[in-house]
Amino acid sequence: MIFAIDIGNTNIVAGCIDKEKTYFIERLSTVRTKTELEYAVDIKTLLDIYHIKKNDIEGCIISSVVPQITNAVKLAAEKILKKEVMVLGPGVKTGLNIMMDNPGSLGADLVANAVAGIAEYPLPLAIIDMGTASTVSVVDEKKHYVGGMIFPGINISLDALTARASQLSGISIDAPRRIIGKNTIECMKSGVIYSNAAALDGIVERIGEELGKEPFVVATGGLSKKIVPYCKKKIVLDEDLLLKGLMIIYDKNK
Repeated sequence: MIFAIDIGNTNIVAGCIDKEKTYFIERLSTVRTKTELEYAVDIKTLLDIYHIKKNDIEGCIISSVVPQITNAVKLAAEKILKKEVMVLGPGVKTGLNIMMDNPGSLGADLVANAVAGIAEYPLPLAIIDMGTASTVSVVDEKKHYVGGMIFPGINISLDALTARASQLSGISIDAPRRIIGKNTIECMKSGVIYSNAAALDGIVERIGEELGKEPFVVATGGLSKKIVPYCKKKIVLDEDLLLKGLMIIYDKNK
């Protein structure tokens, strides 16, 4: 098995995975002021909780969109695992043909998602990742990463709404009892859930129009499971997609 780590703006997703199964997947808060030792304690605690011995781990790979802490997490993992850690970036083979104006600007997490998506799902493919920002990645029938879109994540939208409207307070992102809310909290929950679900439905439809064929759609990321059940389009949830992609990339480079 390998230990895979994805460093995002809000959470660090970490888990152990092999070709047969995902042993665990957990989220830690991304804290830019943490030291190498503090991240090492986090990693050791995770492995201890799931009774995974470092000798059972073949290697480790990291993807990151937070360069300020990438090296601290890498050194922390090496401290615990006693193995060299691979960081997804320039010089690492992915097998992904990126048809972007600047391929190097594509986030490491989106690269890993696309690599796993191509390996597991029909093409053309749209991959939705709902985290701090919501992203959509599009892969055509020739396995080319042709582009995508980025729009504000659910929590960013909620924070902006409550910050600008003095009568609105923060809410949890739970399913509303009905579409037409009967009080402020219900109205906010319905607005957040159904506006995002409708946005995904509309985005998928428009991507299909541009591609000339409706894509297969897979969703991942911490918030996707709260929205996808309310979409009208068929969208497959795959919470392990990113780890699967990191495992494939690790195997290509080991």
